[in-house]
Amino acid sequence: MSAIRDSAGAASAEAGSENGASAAGTASVANGTAGSGAGRAGATSTATGGTAGTGGTGATHAGGTASVGSMGGSQSSPAVKLPPLVTSAPGAYWKTDGVLTDSSAATADVTVNEAATGQKWEGFGAAFNEQGWNALTSSELRQQAMQSLFSASDGAAFTWGRIPIGANDYALSRYTLDDTGADVTPDTSESNRPAADAALSRFSLARDGEKLIPYIQAAQAVKPDLRFWASPWTPPVWMKTGYRKTDGWNPVKVPSYYDGGSMKSDAATLLSYAQYFVKFVQGYEAYGIHIERVAPQAEPSFEESYPSCVWDKSTFTKFIEQALGPAMTAIGVEVMLGTLSDDSKDLELAAAVLADASAKSFSSSIGAQWAVLAWPTKLAALDSTLPVWATEHKGGNYPWNPSGFPPYTSYAPNDQAYGVESWNNIRDAISKTKVSSYNAWNLVLDKVGWSIDSNRQWAQNALLIADSGTLTKTPAYYVFRHLSQYVAPGATVVGTVGGDALAFKNPDGSLVTVLFNGGAANDHYVVALAGRKLAFAMPRNGWATLKYQP
Repeated sequence: MSAIRDSAGAASAEAGSENGASAAGTASVANGTAGSGAGRAGATSTATGGTAGTGGTGATHAGGTASVGSMGGSQSSPAVKLPPLVTSAPGAYWKTDGVLTDSSAATADVTVNEAATGQKWEGFGAAFNEQGWNALTSSELRQQAMQSLFSASDGAAFTWGRIPIGANDYALSRYTLDDTGADVTPDTSESNRPAADAALSRFSLARDGEKLIPYIQAAQAVKPDLRFWASPWTPPVWMKTGYRKTDGWNPVKVPSYYDGGSMKSDAATLLSYAQYFVKFVQGYEAYGIHIERVAPQAEPSFEESYPSCVWDKSTFTKFIEQALGPAMTAIGVEVMLGTLSDDSKDLELAAAVLADASAKSFSSSIGAQWAVLAWPTKLAALDSTLPVWATEHKGGNYPWNPSGFPPYTSYAPNDQAYGVESWNNIRDAISKTKVSSYNAWNLVLDKVGWSIDSNRQWAQNALLIADSGTLTKTPAYYVFRHLSQYVAPGATVVGTVGGDALAFKNPDGSLVTVLFNGGAANDHYVVALAGRKLAFAMPRNGWATLKYQP
């Protein structure tokens, strides 16, 4: 039988997550019962890897016990009651047996300022990719993974799923939904480029039916109200000209018409491509998968050695204004302006669309990947009233080895360092770039983490690792879960002062504060909110989520 483990390698039950017990008599921390999600077949152990890191009752400090009140209200089901305090640290992930006490301390480590309101929150999400489902080699692993990722009671309860339209870099191989020939090696004149199919007579979701659709439906079995958006990495190759020939210095190792090249700009091709989106959306609808919004192109200025396509400003704007926008409006689907990845060229594409009143009218949001999220002033310079979504989280373990990061390894480390990096990126995107939604990248991968990039090896991290019948929850998984399980869509981001924290006010009025402590353990860490000061034991180099119902 397979087990779920944490990244430290231990397999055990998550302390206090289901039994409703509190630590020795200091505060009653009600855990309630799960009320949503599909049941799992067989027993599943979830790991924390060691003893609780939230030790100490705080009884030596003045103030007595804290009456926390109702802790209900997950985004999936009002019947789910979540522990009011959960902490995570190396060797002690997802501990729910900590205690909250009232504190008489003169100052707080973190103060939540409800009056400082920010953006409305639309939810956390992550991407469904073929390699993830392929790594889950048994029905039990699949059930465990879906529960860990989408359950409101004992999982990350993600709100959104991103679906690739055709192959991306974490597909099993290159394909689109209207292939008219094999993935041939391009000749110098491109005379062997597969033939056009403007009528889309060869459109098919058969390939998606092998991995992606079962993957998504398994998630829906746990979270029936899961929401979806989608983006292509490349159109069908007959809609493009050219292909990636060099990496800037040397010829690419395995050229392909799927990799790079530029989108054709003629009206017939653009209208045909819009209908390709229509067929995709309607085809998925037939499988019970309702796609609410689409982006025209992932990374529209990047020519890569994986499925990709370069767009110029005129073609990108014309496609949204004259083809995709009207086609999606007709079927009730929104258009995301993205997904922007280059902080120069992609932002120029976005600016061109926003400068065209008609094209802008079809745009419901801006989608920005990690490289653009790092430049909040550049995004702000677009002067758009559209909400900004973080569409893709950084994969970590960088082949180019930026300063301050450990050397690249040929396998994904999925370690605490990446968990801390993930927290920093999420925090900055929400507090500085003011995103309204944040999407992780791969939900599940094998322990190596390689993509189908034929020119550069990049072993990327994921939330869950499937290997030899075992499912490992990574530190990054817990970072996301500290936020995604507790923050409901429709919440409002609110301000914090002091410490390293994010705070939200849920639609039910509950306050969620998520904190990171990069220093020593603190047995009397104080958070001030709603007129009270609450203290708890904060672990070293770890996180805490505190949910309080005034």
